[in-house]
Amino acid sequence: MNSRARVLTALRHEEPDRVPIDLGGMASTGIHAVAYNRLKRYLGLGGTTRVFDITQHLAEVEEPVRRRFGVDVIALPRFEVLPGVHNIHWQPWTLPDGSPAEISADFHPVRAADGGWEICSPEGMVLYRMPRNGFYFDPVEAPLAHADPTTLCSLELPRIGDEELRLLRERACTLYTETEYAIVGAFGGNLLEMGQSLRGWTQFMIDLASEPDWLEDFLERITEMWMESLARYLDAVGEYIQVIQFGDDLGGQQRLLISPAMYRRLFKPRHRRMYEYVHAHSNCAVFLHSCGAIYELIPDLIEAGVDVLNPVQTSAAGMDPARLKREFGDRSVFWGGGCNTQYVLPRGTPAEVAADVRERLRIFAPGGGYVFAAIHNILPEIPPENVVTMFDAVRGSTD
Repeated sequence: MNSRARVLTALRHEEPDRVPIDLGGMASTGIHAVAYNRLKRYLGLGGTTRVFDITQHLAEVEEPVRRRFGVDVIALPRFEVLPGVHNIHWQPWTLPDGSPAEISADFHPVRAADGGWEICSPEGMVLYRMPRNGFYFDPVEAPLAHADPTTLCSLELPRIGDEELRLLRERACTLYTETEYAIVGAFGGNLLEMGQSLRGWTQFMIDLASEPDWLEDFLERITEMWMESLARYLDAVGEYIQVIQFGDDLGGQQRLLISPAMYRRLFKPRHRRMYEYVHAHSNCAVFLHSCGAIYELIPDLIEAGVDVLNPVQTSAAGMDPARLKREFGDRSVFWGGGCNTQYVLPRGTPAEVAADVRERLRIFAPGGGYVFAAIHNILPEIPPENVVTMFDAVRGSTD
């Protein structure tokens, strides 16, 4: 059974020959470039590391690493990663730990007063900042935090452009015909997160709580943008990809970020429109990345058309893996949940990492409907020996 067939079998809720493995199939199953350089040194691998996700500083996982860990998934990432910044041409970059990498040649941050880096808008607004000795670009200012309702409801949001669609189609065709990997297309479709990005996290949560007259029109504007892009995206790559990835973080560590009633009223109908469009116009599985304590909303997400849930943050409240598998394992594919990246993977011994992986496989793997990945990205401080142990434990338990 090759990798694509293995993943498709799991998506059908059948048991493949072994549990499928993901590393770097999307921007929440990846590895920070600092950790990736350390991992390659540990494995005796060379090659230049490319940072494909600038804000999270995620590495583009290379073929020798995929082969070493038996990875079954490959990403079809967006070429435009920030407005005007494309992953087509590359330039040298120094990572926060001083090790070398490459980053988009369109990326031109400015030095901050503390020696870190800032990403600014053409008007000079600081949008993201990586502090000195930091590892990520954190959001700073939201472009529409103080915009008036007329501006918000007449907003012209960027659609996927013709040139990017051409590049995505070429890349998707190449991956489909020249590899046997299951292909995950990074689409987006964020509604809650888009509002937070445009208005600022705090301000948009105030907007939701106060529900001004313009709120529904604003959300509808965002949804219409995504629906138009979704149709064009599926026309370009839908015949080649097996999974289309959406994202909306609905939970925090202890509870939902919004109430179930608010989700059902404002977001679920709009999510459903996108997810049903995918099912009506392709054979792709709908993959939703949603962090945190989302147990209460899982039935709603399934009803809205979600086939795959990620990252399966089992360390969050209410997200007990056995409970998730028992209650939803016949209706939802769990993609993640494979090792505790908050506590075990960064702090545990290799033996503790292996034990954690084996226990999660025991729970999630029976009956199919499971793809192994760590719970979110592998962070800079995670020891390379623990990364190796994690993936070797999957292969050792399932081969």
